[in-house]
Amino acid sequence: MQLSGKQDIEVPIDAVFGMLSEYDRFERFAIRRGVEVRRTGPVAPVSEGLIWDTVFVVRGKPRPVQVVLRQFEPPHMMRFEATGKGVNGETIVELLALSPRRTRLIVEMSLSARTLPARLLLQSLKLGKARLRRQFHNKLEKFSGTLEARYAGLV
Repeated sequence: MQLSGKQDIEVPIDAVFGMLSEYDRFERFAIRRGVEVRRTGPVAPVSEGLIWDTVFVVRGKPRPVQVVLRQFEPPHMMRFEATGKGVNGETIVELLALSPRRTRLIVEMSLSARTLPARLLLQSLKLGKARLRRQFHNKLEKFSGTLEARYAGLV
């Protein structure tokens, strides 16, 4: 299953990449929403090989997932791989400078199943794909607005 979206942001590319690289902020955000997060691997500076061991609840069951930062190319791209019980995922975050003060944020996510229970889980997600896609785009739009507001507060 794949989801993708793009959003134009009124913020310079370096500032967007800097805000997207603040992993401490994202870890705290996940923890506040009930996700267990533990970072391992090289902690500072941020680089390829950074690992998060996470546990979150999906459909009433705790799901352990390991997320690895596989590619880190400032200020243009980050690629994450996620591995869980029976499910693999990949998220690519790309930034494209449209002008000195405008950046296009492109997010592509894909999930694949390795086991039958995981296939059933993904199939149930595909049944609600239109709703899932709409939620994804709404969250991306809201997130982009948050980045713009944070940048406006910094300038």
